[in-house]
Amino acid sequence: MQNLKRGKAVDIPNYNFKTYKSVPNARKVNPSDVIILEGILVFHDSRLRDLMNMKIFVDTDADVRLTRRIRRDTIDKGRDIKAVLDQYSKFVKPAFEDFILPTKKYADIIIPRGGDNDVAIDLIVQHIRTKLGQHDLCKIHPNLYVIQTTYQIRGMHTIIRDAATATHDFIFYADRLIRLVVEHGLGHLPFQEKQVITPTGSVYTGVEFSKRLCGISVIRSGESMENALRACCKGIKIGKILIHREGDNGQQLIYQNLPKDIANRHVLLLDPILGTGNSAVQAISLLLKKGVQEANIIFLNLISAPQGVHVVSKRFPRVKIVTSEIEFGLNDDFRVVPGMGEFGDRYFGTDDYQSLTPFFCDDKNRVRLL
Repeated sequence: MQNLKRGKAVDIPNYNFKTYKSVPNARKVNPSDVIILEGILVFHDSRLRDLMNMKIFVDTDADVRLTRRIRRDTIDKGRDIKAVLDQYSKFVKPAFEDFILPTKKYADIIIPRGGDNDVAIDLIVQHIRTKLGQHDLCKIHPNLYVIQTTYQIRGMHTIIRDAATATHDFIFYADRLIRLVVEHGLGHLPFQEKQVITPTGSVYTGVEFSKRLCGISVIRSGESMENALRACCKGIKIGKILIHREGDNGQQLIYQNLPKDIANRHVLLLDPILGTGNSAVQAISLLLKKGVQEANIIFLNLISAPQGVHVVSKRFPRVKIVTSEIEFGLNDDFRVVPGMGEFGDRYFGTDDYQSLTPFFCDDKNRVRLL
């Protein structure tokens, strides 16, 4: 279970109920967003219970359980009915009452009538869908932080998502939202207690945040977040990463310009849109290769698609993701929906690349200084 939750495939042994022995050719189980663990003693071990997001106890009538057992053991396992009844009365029923029934108290949900209870099953399905959707992603990925929404935030999102919004209004409200995301992200930096003397001569006990900090923007949209970061952190070093997004799923790194001592710093990675997560994975992988500790990276964006959150969180569970809203998902063209369009084009007011960075790429993707 731990390996599956870490995104690793596992081999599940096969068991022969007729010979009571394990058999070769284990069954491979791949990691998934939803893992269902079934068994009569799954609630017994507290270590296993701690790995569960939802615990369900299926409460079925004793006569129904016995009927199913007779059918299964005689047909599937080739046992005679006398042996089945003898085993049930001597071992199965007493063991159920002594070891299985008491674990019912650990269940979050108790379902009477089992698979025939359509209402209970529908509620569970809806609960899982909710956990996999929008803000409830935080319950699945503890490294995801969505800033608390207000009518002000919702209103600003309404403006910048409107296709009819003028460029100057888009920039103004996008900057306000970016500033909120940056401030929230800075709140996740490590700090230490510090005492200062106020103008009244009193002692004030506060905190001091880490000064070993830098920002890294993913060109070009990420450059729109640099001013807000500079406004919050005076004199902060800012590096840049350019990743080619079209035709290769964001796997081709074109350009990098990072602080030489980046391995000793906390990094705020800037990119307003988290879509598929491919570019984010490429950028974070580069930072790790440069010696940055995974836990020292905070990824800041305005909106995030659930698919991108899953990709980044599974690959880098210690990287903190800070965003202002979770989207519905991706469309067939892998664009975020409802989204806000091409953020860089709308923010910088151009359809052609005119970066704030003093370089460009020629037709062979070679970096040239302006």
